[in-house]
Amino acid sequence: MRHGPVSRLVALCVALLAPGLALLPIPSLAACLGAVAARPAAQAMPASFRLAAAAPNTARITFVGHATFLIESPQGVSAATDYNDYIRPPVRPDIVTMNYAHSTHFTDSPEPGIVHVLRGWTHQGKPARHNVQYKDIRVRNVPTNLRNYGSGTEYDGNSIFIFDVSQLCIAHLGHLHHKLTPGHLADLGKIDVLMVPVDGGFTLNIFDMQEVIAQIGAPLLIPMHYFSESTLERFLARLRDSHEIRLNEGPGLVVSRATLPKKPTVVVLPGPH
Repeated sequence: MRHGPVSRLVALCVALLAPGLALLPIPSLAACLGAVAARPAAQAMPASFRLAAAAPNTARITFVGHATFLIESPQGVSAATDYNDYIRPPVRPDIVTMNYAHSTHFTDSPEPGIVHVLRGWTHQGKPARHNVQYKDIRVRNVPTNLRNYGSGTEYDGNSIFIFDVSQLCIAHLGHLHHKLTPGHLADLGKIDVLMVPVDGGFTLNIFDMQEVIAQIGAPLLIPMHYFSESTLERFLARLRDSHEIRLNEGPGLVVSRATLPKKPTVVVLPGPH
């Protein structure tokens, strides 16, 4: 099922959102596995859409479109989320993750030469379980369920993928359809950057998604999977009391564990949605 037309953010967002992220260097700590007593903040700055090694101790995140991001590491490894046949990165990633809900989230024909193709749904009756390391990126998943069109449940049909790179824990919620249990949250661990579907209909409704965001408590949120600026604005309006809202100048962001916003922040990356 292919969703809505590809479009870009309009000037409305510019008027509503403030540019830039302040940089606040502080000592780095290990990330991603288990609870961390003190969460340092993360560096975020505009980056152009290009494939190159990220600077040491950083990750480059580029919004390709819809639910697809390209994550690049200091050793030049690239990972693409919700890799599909409609919106793809302009380069072949080393790692791709996919989810099963709609054809804009997976493909049966991944490009030859991809090192790891990670499918996030049940196969041969067993939930997807991934924990792979390729150079300086490690990718694992936490399975969740899907609603099916008969109002039933497809167990373990979606995965939240977690990317451990440069001592950062970056999570992509995929096509999340329900709130998370304590078990899900324990499996996720501490998250620094959270990619959130905000359409409020095809995925989780906006009220429950707000609860999921609060449960995870990531300092930096990146919205995805919306079909109009009005849908995006509805989501942003719900978070204005708890988060700063920022519009990035381009589709790319360089993030490090050296600084994260002191106040939880939503960064909107322009691109096809």
